[in-house]
Order: sequence, then C-alpha cells, then structure tokens
Amino acid sequence: MSDLLSRLLDTRDWLMADGATGTTLFNMGLSSGDSPEIWNTDHPDRVATLYQGAVDAGSDIFLTNSFGGTAARLKLHDAQDRVFELNKAAAGIGREVADKAGRDVVVAGSMGPTGEIMEPMGSLTYKGAVEMFHEQAEGLKAGGADVLWVETISAAEEYKAAAEAARLAEMPWCGTMSFDTAGRTMMGLTSADMATMVDGLAHKPLAYGANCGVGASDLLRTALGFRASGVEIPIIAKGNAGIPKYVDGHIHYDGTPDLMAQYAVLARDCGARIIGGCCGTQTEHLRRMRKALEDTPPGPAPTLDKIAATLGAFSSDSDGTDGAGPTRARTSRRRARG
Repeated sequence: MSDLLSRLLDTRDWLMADGATGTTLFNMGLSSGDSPEIWNTDHPDRVATLYQGAVDAGSDIFLTNSFGGTAARLKLHDAQDRVFELNKAAAGIGREVADKAGRDVVVAGSMGPTGEIMEPMGSLTYKGAVEMFHEQAEGLKAGGADVLWVETISAAEEYKAAAEAARLAEMPWCGTMSFDTAGRTMMGLTSADMATMVDGLAHKPLAYGANCGVGASDLLRTALGFRASGVEIPIIAKGNAGIPKYVDGHIHYDGTPDLMAQYAVLARDCGARIIGGCCGTQTEHLRRMRKALEDTPPGPAPTLDKIAATLGAFSSDSDGTDGAGPTRARTSRRRARG
C-alpha cells in the first residue's frame, strides 16, 4: 500500500505514537463534562498545541481530537448534527501540524466507542454502528487524516462495524481494544480472541493492539498474548501512565517518565511495533520514551515476572488466555479508567 503509515512500518522497526488527549486538554482548561471535540472549532489553537506537543516530543503518530466524534457521543452535547464538521476540523488542524513538522508524521483520525451497547445486550444494531462510524470516518478523511484509528473498543461487533466503516470510507485503519477487566475487555474478549477476530476481517487493520485498560503491566501481558497468537499484523501498545489518583482536586497518574521509558522498551521487546501512551501520558513521558527506544538495544521478550518487577503487579492472576476465568490478583491494584 502507498499510505504513509504502511511505508513507515515497512522501513522502521518501531514507531512512537502520542500520549494522552483528555488529560492534556483538561490541563488546558477543558471542564469535566464538556465535549473535547467542540474545541476543534471553538479553540483550534489549543488543539494545535496538543498535537504540536506530541510532535515536539518525538511522536511519529498522533491521534486527532475526535475520540467522542460519533453522533451518539456528540448527542450528549446537542452536537449530533456536527459530526462531519467537527471531525473534519480535528483532522484539518492535525494536517497543518504534521505538514510543517519537517519529517514524516502520521495524522491518525481517532474513533472511540459510540458509548452504546450493541445488540443483543443493548439497542445498537450493527448497521447503526457502521453508519455512525462511517459518518465520522468521512469527516476525518475530508480533513486530511492519513489513517483512521479506532480505539478503546470493548465489543467485537463494534470493532467489526468500525472496520466496515473504514472500508466504506476507503481508508486504511488501525484498531485497539481496552482490556480493563481482569485481562479481558469489558465484553469478555481476551487478547487471543481479538487476534483471531482481526485475522478474520476482510478489511484488515494496518496494526492492532491494546490501549488504556488498567496499567502498563496488564497492557504488556496483553501484548504478549497478541504475539503468541501468531497473527502477522503489527502490534500496538498504548498504555496508561500508571494508576490515577486524586491530588489537590485533580486526577493525577502516578506513572513517572522513567517508568514509562521502561514500559516503552519492554513493549518493543514484547513485539509491539507502534508504542505510545494513553491516559496520563504527557510530553515529558513521551520524550523519555523516545530516548529509551533509541538508546536501548532490543532484547528478548520479557517474562511476566520481569514485567511485574519493573512496572508493578498485574491486576489479576490470569488474562483469560490460559482458560481461567476472571480473578482478582492476590496483590490487588485499584482499577483505572482513562
């Protein structure tokens, strides 16, 4: 394929993605409950600053400010009729930042979950999900996104709907799920389940993997599960910067830049080709991650014991790939959400 991300994957051993969107925008003044996507038109300068921060920190890929850009999510802010406009704006700002970077930087059009529950447990049909994702995808495409980036998905059918939307939009795409429930997604998928699903898609992603979830340790255990599956599609690892805690009335993630640098190297050794952060990951984390990836020679795949010793204990004794059901780890950690 001739798209930028494919070319970079063909010529580079690893690529660094960006970090947190929401955390950074909250630090810029976004209020809890407000729509980040409306900032694409109301405060485009702040959104540009978000993107520029990732580029300056060394990211090869940054995600657009469009995570909640489907009609279902924008309806919460009476903006369901602005899907195309707001997504086009998100990608357009990104296009301007990437084009002046002086190097190849991928603008990835973020597409988060609809927030609705798919049939039969909920009311959202597959067709309805495809339509919502397709509308969003067309806006991101019109704004100049290089690739669509589906993220934080829990249900297989919703992931498949996003894949179909990417096909209809004639766009390359990547897709990650969030394994935040004892090593599984909220809807019960393991890393092995996801790998099998992705391998069976007609319109396959350029890369697949995990984002958000609990913490860096759990995410790398999931990455090892992808590696063990044998599916020959590049793996994405985009973990949170530690665990969230309330500090002076604000949410603070306790993962230090040093810890995230170690996470980045271990993620590469787990087999990830695209490595980034999620909630709590700021520019100082990204800079240390980039330096660590450049300065540290590749090593063998880490053991689970090494991951836990380096990054902290797992949230559960099993991730489900061994056939065991969800159980809380004997040394428990509070679950985190992005």
